Amino acid sequence: MRARRIAACALALAALRAGAEPGPAAVRGDFLRLIGRPRVALAPRTAPPAADGDLVRLDFSYAAEAGQRVPGILLEPAGAAPPRAAVIVLHGTGGSKEGMLPFLRRAAHAGFVAVAIDGRYHGERAGGARGSAAYVAAILRTYRTGREHPFFYDSVWDVMRLIDWLETRPEVDPRRIGLTGFSKGGIEAYLAAAVDPRVAAVVPCIAVESFRYSEEHDQWHSRISTVQAAFDAAAKDEGVGRPDGAFVHRFYERVAPGIDGEFDGPSMAPLIAPRPLLAVNGESDPRASGAGLAEAVEAIRAAYAHDGAPGHFELFLEPHTGHKVTEEGYARDLAWLVRWLRP
Repeated sequence: MRARRIAACALALAALRAGAEPGPAAVRGDFLRLIGRPRVALAPRTAPPAADGDLVRLDFSYAAEAGQRVPGILLEPAGAAPPRAAVIVLHGTGGSKEGMLPFLRRAAHAGFVAVAIDGRYHGERAGGARGSAAYVAAILRTYRTGREHPFFYDSVWDVMRLIDWLETRPEVDPRRIGLTGFSKGGIEAYLAAAVDPRVAAVVPCIAVESFRYSEEHDQWHSRISTVQAAFDAAAKDEGVGRPDGAFVHRFYERVAPGIDGEFDGPSMAPLIAPRPLLAVNGESDPRASGAGLAEAVEAIRAAYAHDGAPGHFELFLEPHTGHKVTEEGYARDLAWLVRWLRP
């Protein structure tokens, strides 16, 4: 059955590039319609530049939509001649832009303009709550009300608006904007790259997976554990005492419609082709490994082969590694961005 799904995905990709519908173009359009909202003025605000060791730091914010200002950090080499390649770094569940500073500094020392933002209901956007508490509460509100999409999708919109702002910055070359992220941020990275062609290269870490496969094979527990309190409350609302894959699907359909179907990894990640894509995954990651990962990887490889760019995709599968990125993984991430974006 999995082989048939891979073949169907490859045929859909071929149909798109032959000009037929429906296909990946329709998927991209459907996703953009789902997350779309009025484009308010960016109204950027920046603090005076400050020293961060031998780097220059700029704290900034911009309006992603009405009522949503996004705070961020930009680091760049002191005295660097503009414009330069930029890399956006997205944090995981419970993280913040400050948590990305070690990787931002590495990227800036490699020559990049390095940027991180707080995801929805994280960091400065958490209203004083710690970790992922505000994020999980927002996901439960979405389940109950149908408003917002804080589970991945709203942050994709924020990234697209961040690129709008970066395109106005004199220090940034808009043709060389890269994107990387970790766990939740990695999923947001491949979703954003799939629908925004301005992303020139992307590295999703511990993120590429098949949500649908996990549902169908009772491997959903680890991913759901990141928002467990929201999931448990939703199950209680529905009188479900022992949630199964079918209830997981119902949960996703309310909080992130299509994440286990039209907008799943095996459907969205191939849309990045032929732009350079490196997937960094742990061999024993309970959230993103095994047959579900293999299904996504086969679909991605089919897309890159069809576009005549098989060397633009690589999978780095970290041996004996769970849901984490090792030092080797971080090094591969940065090396890939350096290779393709030439900071």
